Amino acid sequence: MTSDASLPETAELPPKDCWQLLRGDSVGRLAVWVNDHPEIFPINYKVDHESLVFRTGAGTKLASSLGKQVALEADGADTDKGVAWSVIVKGQATALSRTPEVMDTIGQLLFPWETGRKDHFIRIVPESVSGRRFKIAAPLTWGGSLDEATRAGLE
Repeated sequence: MTSDASLPETAELPPKDCWQLLRGDSVGRLAVWVNDHPEIFPINYKVDHESLVFRTGAGTKLASSLGKQVALEADGADTDKGVAWSVIVKGQATALSRTPEVMDTIGQLLFPWETGRKDHFIRIVPESVSGRRFKIAAPLTWGGSLDEATRAGLE
């Protein structure tokens, strides 16, 4: 792993950069509130006009997100450059009708990883988009003692 000394340790990303990173990725974690506790679901998504769209089937994810405030986090890393990023989108989740336009544009791009019916399209309309880029710290700088398995891998 190499590291670019010109990069700051951590940098807040402007929304434009956050959207660019989200467009280059397709996997995130959806955070919702279920009854009296938070739940997190892995999802695949696509960016559509500075909103995020994902598809799901009937169940907890759909019931807990539709018409409610949700958050989505996506992360990535360029280990060759020693840099990682994290973007969080917060907003309202709304249903999309399965119109021919939706099916032709977004529907063909969203491929569920899990089997089963995924016939509900949900759009996250952002109220906030934030992100940061940071250098990947070497394990020896993490500040705690390393267990034997980690130490052996570094020797």
